Amino acid sequence: MGYLEKAQVWKDYKDLDARLKKELDAMSDNDLKEAFTNDLEFGTGGMRGILGAGTNRLNIYIVMKATLGFGRYLLKKSPVAGAMGVAISHDNRHYSVEFARCAAEVLTTLGFRVFLFEALRPTPELSYAVRNFKCIGGIMITASHNPKEYNGYKIYDETGCQLVPQDADQVIAEINKIDNYFEIDHSKNHDLIYYIGKDVDDKYIADVKKIIMRPNLKKDFKLVYTPLHGTGQVFAPQVLQSVGYDVKPLACQMTCDPDFSGVKTSNPENKEAYDEAIEYAKEIGAKIVLATDPDADRLGIAVEHDGQYILFTGNQTASLVFDYICKTRKELGTLPKDGYMFTTNVSSTLPIAIANKYGLKTEITLTGFKFIGEKAREMEQTKKGTYVFGFEESYGCLVSPIVRDKDSIQAILMLCETAAYYREKGMDLVDALNSVYEEYGYYKEGITNIGLAGLEGQAKIKRIMDFFRTTDIAPKGYKILAKDDVLMGISEDYVKNTKSKINLPKSNVIKYYLNDDMWFVLRPSGTEPKLKVYYGVKGKTDEQANIELKKLTDEVMSIVNMIK
Repeated sequence: MGYLEKAQVWKDYKDLDARLKKELDAMSDNDLKEAFTNDLEFGTGGMRGILGAGTNRLNIYIVMKATLGFGRYLLKKSPVAGAMGVAISHDNRHYSVEFARCAAEVLTTLGFRVFLFEALRPTPELSYAVRNFKCIGGIMITASHNPKEYNGYKIYDETGCQLVPQDADQVIAEINKIDNYFEIDHSKNHDLIYYIGKDVDDKYIADVKKIIMRPNLKKDFKLVYTPLHGTGQVFAPQVLQSVGYDVKPLACQMTCDPDFSGVKTSNPENKEAYDEAIEYAKEIGAKIVLATDPDADRLGIAVEHDGQYILFTGNQTASLVFDYICKTRKELGTLPKDGYMFTTNVSSTLPIAIANKYGLKTEITLTGFKFIGEKAREMEQTKKGTYVFGFEESYGCLVSPIVRDKDSIQAILMLCETAAYYREKGMDLVDALNSVYEEYGYYKEGITNIGLAGLEGQAKIKRIMDFFRTTDIAPKGYKILAKDDVLMGISEDYVKNTKSKINLPKSNVIKYYLNDDMWFVLRPSGTEPKLKVYYGVKGKTDEQANIELKKLTDEVMSIVNMIK
């Protein structure tokens, strides 16, 4: 069925939501093409899309279709799925409340108990709730850090982990069987919806606080915190205050605002997200600015150093915190001999060096914290080792596997403890990070986000990936030692002239290993219309590493830009 025929089906539906009908009637031919040619797909972070009418947009009908498919999958998975129930939460975005309620009603109509949070809550708490109530699954309505025009839909298994590809494929198969999503029944058994809130909050917070290792450190410094209008406002400041930190929430961003009107961007990876918080920090003399993304699974920081506020990358924060965890647990005698650190194939390799020093094993997964959550689940089930830490470059980490997703509340507590520890030694976090670099080498990472929206953008991404997949490139000044093509499942060692299979799920990812511990990766985003190119270098000095990072970035992008 072509896009015009699909659009006509929507236009002919007499009970179409009035807001969507108005939007549909105003669409140009190009708008219809963008909204109806494709169907919204599940990516690394679930399903995210621009809000609006169409099969390639997120709206109440797409949410109902996804939920019906998910519910049918769960019923096939277990004969007691309905009794086990599903937990549902949502963030602060447009239609999040409606989507969460509608998903709950579709599930109760199928006979499920539903544990629905009374108001917005962080993504990690949704993962915790699934485990707390022993549910068979979970749903989080969120678009994470995407712009205000977006919303999204994440699904979780019975361990509180996002569905990995082989399970998500089964859900997708069920979704694809649904033809008429306008007639999905969501009218029955609403008495099976149980509203949850403070009791789960209290349990979750109590378990999070168990990660604290040095409770008696002095906390004589100010912090500024912003949730960027998102779910972190529910209790992040209160958690910090309850353990003695002097935290000052940024009032203008402590509101549930789906338009993010008090901040320039809702993404803590972007420096503009910190502008207002840094100004406030300067006014009150705060040493650290903490920013969580709208669903509060990721943490970004800015650190005052010599009168300037220095932004850390996700790789830097994770490396510093992990080094502190290892150092402290060794000192306290709690570092396990069978410990594991988990990371992704686009993240810094500095934590691998740290893990090696402390005798920990490392496992590398694909991008997407669900793969680290899956490893935590395997640890628990097989007892083959002990989970110590997991992180990915996009500002997400998990200290304790009480949840199976990245957790900014845990990250905040551990980051602040790290700061307090070094402050007693007369060092700020920039000093501390530099001491890590001096010990292990100056690891630096970068990323280029190439925005390629729409159908033509998708085609351009395919042309770029096909070029790197099929062409022997020769970046000037670098020697290619090996190449991983995860989609093809093949790793080529150019030094030994051998090929081997890659033990990872198939994914459209290509990684190059270069001389002197350098590397770069090309990966289409699973949640946004862009191609991401990641880079990693190692230098003997900070200056050398920065120069090398720029050289590598320029050379790789010169190749990318040749592809039309």
